[in-house]
Amino acid sequence: MPDRSISKTAIKRFPIYLRILDQLVQRKVDMVSSKELSSESGFSAEQIRKDLTYFGAFGTRGAGYNTMFLREKIIKIIGLDKTIDTIVMGAGNLGTALTRYNSTKNPYVNVVAVFDRDPGLIGKKIDEINIHSIDETPGYIESHKIRVAIVAVPAGAAQEVADLITKHGVKAILNFAPVKLHVPEGVHVHNADLTIELQSLIYYSSANEERLKRLHQTTTAVQSPKTLSLE
Repeated sequence: MPDRSISKTAIKRFPIYLRILDQLVQRKVDMVSSKELSSESGFSAEQIRKDLTYFGAFGTRGAGYNTMFLREKIIKIIGLDKTIDTIVMGAGNLGTALTRYNSTKNPYVNVVAVFDRDPGLIGKKIDEINIHSIDETPGYIESHKIRVAIVAVPAGAAQEVADLITKHGVKAILNFAPVKLHVPEGVHVHNADLTIELQSLIYYSSANEERLKRLHQTTTAVQSPKTLSLE
């Protein structure tokens, strides 16, 4: 299976296809077309066909894709056909929420442990998942062959945590800390900055005319003679 030239952007689309197919299987939909996948995903039918064709011929011209068959193929493409043990770094509010969600709502990820440096949290559990001291991280990663980690620590601690977990074998990080992580070659990081996502979404919350009016008012105030005379 090729994996050297396909883009990161394309790889990020496959979990979206999988989520749609999961829903279709639950609704007992046997066949799906690229046009229907396009309608559900927001990606063009041409893009979807291109993504899938990169890994093989999974559909039938004029008929579309067998939903269950395509779902199984995408699970293998992503690598979810085997249990993916994952650790969470940080047992604060965000780390707790991510642990609970992925342990109960995400059937493809198995959160096995949480790590934190707060003595008041060490030894407790999030649901049935133990919170360990961060000092135990190296040994746990190596003994359990952990390759995936979720980082949910404050920005100031994120790089130190990334250095620690990558040094002992983690190859993929989902980073929720609002900071760019520097990792060794061969380690992949996906950033999930909730603040940026929300701030960019606010752009769409007001009409374009209203936004331009506010911008014009601000610009006028800054450039007014009265403003300049006060500087």
